[in-house]
Amino acid sequence: MATPLKYLSHYSIDIQQQVTQLIKENNLKAYLLAQFPTPHEVTTDKALREYSIALKQQYLKKSAPLSQVKYDDKIHVVNNALGLHTYVSRVQGNKLKSKNEIRIGSMFKRAPEALLSMIVVHELAHLKEKKHNKAFYQLCQHMLPNYHQLELMTRIYLTELENNGSIYQ
Repeated sequence: MATPLKYLSHYSIDIQQQVTQLIKENNLKAYLLAQFPTPHEVTTDKALREYSIALKQQYLKKSAPLSQVKYDDKIHVVNNALGLHTYVSRVQGNKLKSKNEIRIGSMFKRAPEALLSMIVVHELAHLKEKKHNKAFYQLCQHMLPNYHQLELMTRIYLTELENNGSIYQ
């Protein structure tokens, strides 16, 4: 029985076949480890906030501030997402105040740094572009030139994570 590739279903048949072959040969973990030999060290909410704010300051200086950035262990199960960007607008006196939050799935606490950066960049891009449109993906590529390749690698990583657990054991 073939392993379903739910994270790769929108990619070409060729890519799906390559990943399926790696799974059959039990080489997907080795492939990922060759690409990403070590996990990142951004394992606390405080470190994640600093990491995210540094990226924001580099690329989105004039965007709305972040009120909260943290890992969330319920994100994947409840929202079927890898990260969430939420914002709340409140009236304070005669002004409208907006608070932005970023939550990253806890499964990325022990992931390659490049994949964490892809998720953070994706969520930061939502500060300027709410929808997944052309401008959104152009902004993602501006912040991370190999964004689309890293998105594919993230989906391959999630396939291995779901099938066999973390690649760093």
